[in-house]
Amino acid sequence: MAQTPTLLEEAPRLPEAPSETPKKKADRTHWLYILVIGAVVLGALVGLLFPELGKALKPLGTGFVSLIKMVIAPIIFCTIALGVGSIAKAATVGKVGGLALLYFITMSTFALAIGLFVGNIIHPGSGLQLKPYEAAGGAEENPTVKFLLELIPGDIPVLPTLVLALLVGFALQSMGKSGEPVLGAIRNIQAVVFRIMMMIMWVAPLGAFGAIAAVVGATGWAAIGSMAILMSAFYITCALFIVVVLGSLLRVVTGLSIFRLLKYLGREYLLIFSTSSSESALPRLIAKMEHAGVSKPVVGITVPTGYSFNLDGTAIYLTMSALFVSTAMGIPMNLGEQIGLLVFMIVASKGAAGVTGAGLATLAAGLAAHRPVLLDGMGVIVGIDKFMSEARALTNFTGNAVATLLIGKWTKEIDLEQSRAVLSGLRPFDEETLTADTH
Repeated sequence: MAQTPTLLEEAPRLPEAPSETPKKKADRTHWLYILVIGAVVLGALVGLLFPELGKALKPLGTGFVSLIKMVIAPIIFCTIALGVGSIAKAATVGKVGGLALLYFITMSTFALAIGLFVGNIIHPGSGLQLKPYEAAGGAEENPTVKFLLELIPGDIPVLPTLVLALLVGFALQSMGKSGEPVLGAIRNIQAVVFRIMMMIMWVAPLGAFGAIAAVVGATGWAAIGSMAILMSAFYITCALFIVVVLGSLLRVVTGLSIFRLLKYLGREYLLIFSTSSSESALPRLIAKMEHAGVSKPVVGITVPTGYSFNLDGTAIYLTMSALFVSTAMGIPMNLGEQIGLLVFMIVASKGAAGVTGAGLATLAAGLAAHRPVLLDGMGVIVGIDKFMSEARALTNFTGNAVATLLIGKWTKEIDLEQSRAVLSGLRPFDEETLTADTH
């Protein structure tokens, strides 16, 4: 009995130790974000004031894109092979898992289609006339530049990698428990590949500086206008998707208000906005959805699975950005290619969660699968990717919150009276309870 007060006295101190680690990570991400913004602004100024110098800096952007191309195939292989296994595992969790997966696939497809629809209306990137680095001439004759670019390994074809990953995933499924060691090995390799991707992302400011300087140097204010149009259209599309599509679904199925849900998740949005990642708010979303009346089993299955398979904001970003690059390169995609891109992204986007730069790698994979030459136009996207990351993460997060409430209703595992009371503010969320539950 004498030990119990000691444990209780120590309990409040427990959150302090782990809270330091996320803080450091948030700080590093924050610095990367600031560096990219500074590089984009500086690159635009160099391109406007010193056009020839700006065009000469193009190899910086080309080198960064080459680094991304280097890890496309390993990322696609690991995420798809593991994803196939995750789908099978989730589907075995009865009605909840099956409904969740069906909903996630449907909404991801719908979000990808919305991105294509908006992209075809606004034609982002038109008039930029980007050219591959090899066609620029002059700069490639510099032996130092050529040597440095040749140090970066070549990329591996994406479509054969995708097919191989699917076959490996299904084969491991059929092996049952005997395939678990192999899945564990692939998971470890994925961790290494994502660590490499994180290292590459710290070179993003340099790549963004060179890419933006070259584009603005070649096209002037047209480049800045095109990038502003893409970012504005993306933010507006995400906002309309949340309010109109997700809001309507939530109202029709549960009778709850999307605006009250947004207010309820306000602290999580601030956390996501500061880190540009919805992963940082995962524990809080689980706790808040349970507090909102959804049963623990539904929340425990839907939220973690949704973080890998329900990426509405990322889906919109992928198709809009792909159309931006193809239009800017002067190689617009026809309807058949756009449908092919849609199908590819439905599968490949499942690996674009949780890791900085994975979305860029997935976008690069989609472009490489259709027209590899389009990869040379990705440097511009690198420069503005961070500007779109917040809307992407906020949309992903909101989509998973809505999905949890919907699936709770469909499986009759939600207390709607509690949900209404919580969202109306009558039963506020207890921050101390979250702290105790998550440690």
